[in-house]
Amino acid sequence: MSKIAVIGGGAWGTGIAIVLGRKATHRVRLWAHEADVCESIAQRRVNEKFLPGRRIPDSVTASNDLAATLQGAQIVVSVMPSQHCRALFERMRPLMQPQTLIVSATKGLEEGSLQRMTEVIADVLKREDGSAPAVGALSGPSFAQEVARGDPTAITIASQDAALLRTVQREFSDPTFRVYTNSDVVGVELGGALKNIVAIAAGICDGLGLGHNSVAALITRGLAEMTRLAIACGGRAETMAGLAGLGDLVLTCTGGLSRNRSVGVELGRGQKLPAIIAGMHGMVAEGVFTTSAAVGLAHARGVEMPITAQMHAILHQGKSPREAIQELMTRSGKSETGGP
Repeated sequence: MSKIAVIGGGAWGTGIAIVLGRKATHRVRLWAHEADVCESIAQRRVNEKFLPGRRIPDSVTASNDLAATLQGAQIVVSVMPSQHCRALFERMRPLMQPQTLIVSATKGLEEGSLQRMTEVIADVLKREDGSAPAVGALSGPSFAQEVARGDPTAITIASQDAALLRTVQREFSDPTFRVYTNSDVVGVELGGALKNIVAIAAGICDGLGLGHNSVAALITRGLAEMTRLAIACGGRAETMAGLAGLGDLVLTCTGGLSRNRSVGVELGRGQKLPAIIAGMHGMVAEGVFTTSAAVGLAHARGVEMPITAQMHAILHQGKSPREAIQELMTRSGKSETGGP
């Protein structure tokens, strides 16, 4: 019997718990900050707040008690919003066993430190001898509603720890959820974080009434700047052409279930960001938080990211979406492949 703790009771955390709970050999505990989420799951076997209509297997128990959730866990899946990652792991540190495998499924960057989530986790859990527990990053094109429904889905687990890769691939895979392995943690995490920014831009195009040409150009050039930053940070270009890069980018930029794209649509229609966030009823669009960190990381690495810079200006400096798109189109001429 594998004991797995999922930390974060939002849509994606619940979707992962449903996948893991399908296996008879799993005992899954889901930690949710919200008491009403735990009550909904306990009484009606559904997370009505974040993932309505998707039954949660009986093998999954929900709690807002961290100690009870983590007790005896062999694998901990971290699915909290990026801005809460450090504080939650500070709370979790004394409650975790040293040999526990940690899987980060949060797609974002930490503001201030500019760290990826596995870096934040390793930083918090660092031992006195300087070592840290085995940590992996789970990412790829995966809307929670579709994963929970059992639609065929392919995703990637990235780690430098071969044993973690083998264990997660075995424990998470089932006939509708295919897990690939990758040793490029940097590329997988940056792909998952940066695609949300481009998805906001794709939504803005839709909100402005622009057509498929505009979105196709945006996705392609968005992937180019994501790849530049990933390589500058030590990632690999081929990772950005895979599930955690291009796959997740296409899904998030074009899918109606994308929260980041939905934020962009409303911005393009003239809504202000505070009103859009208020209307999301507690759900998180990670791209809003990641944009500032991505701009900082690009600056630190000397990488040009024009789409990211314009999204930052819209989200955090009040720039007009139409003006931002116009500026992207009227930049000085460039070579598509980076040559003269």
